Amino acid sequence: MAASDMCSATREPALSFTQGLIVGQISVVLLIAAFIKFFIFGDPPSAEVTAAARASERRSRTLAHKESLLTLRTPNLRQPQQTLNRKKSTVLRNPPALTIGSILNKTYYNVDSHQPESLDWFNVLIAQTIAQARSDAQHDDAILNSLNKALNNGARPDFLDEIKVTELTLGEDFPILSNCRVIPVDEDGIGLDEHEFHAKSSQPMGEGTRLQARMDVDLSDMITLAIETKLLLNYPKRLTAVLPVALAVSIVRFSGTLSISFIPSNPSQSTPTMMRFYFLDDYRLEFSIRSLVGSRSRLQDVPKIAQIVEARLHRWFDERAVEPRFQEIALPSLWPRKKNTRGGEDPLDAASAAGSASASAAGSTNMGKGKSRETARDLRDETASWKEVHAESSARAASDHLRYRRTRGGDASSTGEYSMPGSYLGT
Repeated sequence: MAASDMCSATREPALSFTQGLIVGQISVVLLIAAFIKFFIFGDPPSAEVTAAARASERRSRTLAHKESLLTLRTPNLRQPQQTLNRKKSTVLRNPPALTIGSILNKTYYNVDSHQPESLDWFNVLIAQTIAQARSDAQHDDAILNSLNKALNNGARPDFLDEIKVTELTLGEDFPILSNCRVIPVDEDGIGLDEHEFHAKSSQPMGEGTRLQARMDVDLSDMITLAIETKLLLNYPKRLTAVLPVALAVSIVRFSGTLSISFIPSNPSQSTPTMMRFYFLDDYRLEFSIRSLVGSRSRLQDVPKIAQIVEARLHRWFDERAVEPRFQEIALPSLWPRKKNTRGGEDPLDAASAAGSASASAAGSTNMGKGKSRETARDLRDETASWKEVHAESSARAASDHLRYRRTRGGDASSTGEYSMPGSYLGT
């Protein structure tokens, strides 16, 4: 009786080992299928939703940066920058202090009422520059070599094989700049309102207030870069698996606001004049991304790959040229120099340049010098002979004149007659 009670007390497992194995395999398959369906082949969000989310993120980052700048400002405790006390020359007269207000007054520009400009002439110059760059790229592989070198540098991860550029298209259209306006900003690039501008317009340049040009940029084109590589699986041993991958990225549309300003030089710190430019956070950048994964069973245009690549490209652009980050370029000196002069050479300079150029070729130089000597010698001989002939003819004419004027015989004094040329004797 006790043994039967003990047997009934032990519970048998609900599922056998085989049934548990089957259930586990089914669950793993379902997880893999769900991952492939929703993570890899899931429908990406619309472009409008993605652009709005990125714009709100960039805007919040910009506002946070501006708030941090405003909290760090302490106008009352800010000390003026100390400059080196150098002896000033009494010969070079210093003009009055140049301010933002005086520049605007002398250029007849009113930041409050001036209408935005179209920049049509600037678009033509930019289009010529871009067209020349595209033409040079067709005849020279410099841009292709630079891309291959940049993509295959030492920073490439180990799981990527050599990256090869298979297609490069520089586009056919040109960017259009419009709606250019000039606004006053402070040293941090924050726009000033009317009251703040009038309060700071009398300050000298380089002490916090400067002018900034903002213009709208719009580009609708197809700029494409296509590459191919291989994903390498080096675990548990090297080249365990190889997965070919082909990727093509095209810039379809870009629209945004470009800000350009000039930072004056500081002689005390030996800093040159800088040109600062960046894009506002309300830009729009659209891509067209095509992908191909695999060698036999290929997966084409995987949405998740397109999302990852697009997010990485947006991050790369935001970290370099979108406010609050900016780019600075040092400008060369604009003072006119002789070494920068081109065209309109003087005749003497041209002759000396031609002489120096001809001296570089030995054979042609000797031949040219021999011909020039012979020509000069012939001219001198011809001139000397002409002078001799002229002197001889002049002497002959003078002697004939005296001979014909000479008196005839001894009766010249009595009669007073002279023989004239062509007259007979005794007549």
